[in-house]
Amino acid sequence: MFRGRYQHTIDPKGRLSVPSKYRDALAQYDGSSLIVVPNEQAIEVHPLGEWERIETKINEQSMFDLEVRKLGRLYISRAKEVEPDSAGRILLPPDTRAQGGLARDVTLIGLGRKYFEIWDRKRFEEYERVNGDGLPTGFERLAQLGV
Repeated sequence: MFRGRYQHTIDPKGRLSVPSKYRDALAQYDGSSLIVVPNEQAIEVHPLGEWERIETKINEQSMFDLEVRKLGRLYISRAKEVEPDSAGRILLPPDTRAQGGLARDVTLIGLGRKYFEIWDRKRFEEYERVNGDGLPTGFERLAQLGV
């Protein structure tokens, strides 16, 4: 599981150092390959095995379901496999950085899930400013879910 926030920078070659806590979490997965995929506001980073589970679930759906096809075209098709180097850095392809709105300064967000997100630092600060007062409502929702 990935937890916490880490502020990092993307170097001029497009490499990003993965925090050691996240590298430790990644060590529990077979292989070192990662999948990077832009979502609506950031880039998600999934261990390959976890991403393959997502793809399997999607592929179990009818190929005639228009929403599933749309999801494949707009989300799944953006996924790219990357390998961490010996220094624990990943190379974010230029088009992936552009789709995720990333430049230099980023914040890595652990969601307590099996993936983490890379946000443009200013975009995440704005997201938090706009949505931060919704935290009490989020706590209420968690209570409704029995958490």
